[in-house]
Amino acid sequence: MITPTGALILLVPVLPIAVWVTVNDLARMKIPNKAVLALAAVWPLVGWLAVPTWAAWLWGFALLGIVLVVGYLLYTAGGFGAGDAKYAAAMAPIFVGASIIPLGVLIAACLMGTLIVHRLMKAIPAIRRATPDWESWSQRLFFPLGFALSAIVVFYLAMAAWPQA
Repeated sequence: MITPTGALILLVPVLPIAVWVTVNDLARMKIPNKAVLALAAVWPLVGWLAVPTWAAWLWGFALLGIVLVVGYLLYTAGGFGAGDAKYAAAMAPIFVGASIIPLGVLIAACLMGTLIVHRLMKAIPAIRRATPDWESWSQRLFFPLGFALSAIVVFYLAMAAWPQA
């Protein structure tokens, strides 16, 4: 439901926030609350420019609330981190009106892709030497999900901005 122009409008503030989250999550396995608040501010400030109706814009807020509740429940069950839950909620409005199957494919591809990229980066000595103190390199059981969430939102907006034939 996001228009191609709207996707570009959202991509401008979302991209630097996504990079900020990715680097922090790779380095410290934490997503800064300031980054979550910055992303959450994008929808009320410019989200209305990205969708064709006020109803769609308002549904974005409903999605934020729903994902926040589900994320909190998953966090309390040990499913993933609190920062991941908050970040997912902050980015949820961007997906208002998205087709579920293509979005599911994108989510699966980004989860697998970022896991593979993370493991490859971890295995390259030059990268390890440049980032020796990154906590995500030493984690065996945990994965920096902020990396995957950032990829999902950035690729979604890039694809939505792409002209359709």
